[in-house]
Amino acid sequence: MVNGTGTSFTGGGNGRGPLGWIRRYWGDHAPVVTIAITLICIVAWVIQMALYLLAPLRYQRLLLGYWAFVPITAIHEPWMFVTNIFLHATNVSHILFNMITLWVVGPVLENLIGHGRFLVLYMISGLGGDLGLMVYAVLAPNGWGTSAIGASGALFGLFAAILVVYRRLGIDILSLVVWMGINFCMPLFVPGIAWQDHVGGFIVGGLFMLALLHMGRPGSRVHSLLSWLLPTLIFLAALVLLALGCNMFNPMR
Repeated sequence: MVNGTGTSFTGGGNGRGPLGWIRRYWGDHAPVVTIAITLICIVAWVIQMALYLLAPLRYQRLLLGYWAFVPITAIHEPWMFVTNIFLHATNVSHILFNMITLWVVGPVLENLIGHGRFLVLYMISGLGGDLGLMVYAVLAPNGWGTSAIGASGALFGLFAAILVVYRRLGIDILSLVVWMGINFCMPLFVPGIAWQDHVGGFIVGGLFMLALLHMGRPGSRVHSLLSWLLPTLIFLAALVLLALGCNMFNPMR
């Protein structure tokens, strides 16, 4: 699992708070959200490993019952839509590859669109990955009982977003397309990869980035806020409705 110039929406800061030292070190272009996501994933993985080694049965119950995304129970346990985005398998390669991938695209994209938009994009893409698993469950009934964890859906959304941005800026995207192609083909060679999560995250992340670019023309402070708040609310509402629609086919409904 993986997993030019333009208008920058990054804001300044007074250097205070727990991430103030990061801004002082990097300046206003500090990838604070990328760093925060990385730290959350690493801390979560350390906790997972501790439980896995010290109480493996309890870990499995928590993972499959609460933390991982399981389509058949997700609507009744909606926190799954979020928790799984920050969790990884108990092997080093999974989290290592995903975090490297995050740092390939995260800082660049966060600097281009701003911290707030980047965070929303990451979360919306992760939810899109979850929706991809639910759509697959509708099409393939054995998919209802599958479970998935990992940041890959969100990361594929970031890849789609940076492809959209680079295309808009006229930057050559050939290398990114090749890298994306390799990642999309990985499930053909590596078992256990939730490719449905990748596809869902990629589609939703790309569409959300298109919406942000369409709404993100320069304007007043109020317009700047609405330019990402309005698409966020629309996409969240659409994802919720689609998930509820998919759940209509849930055999355990």
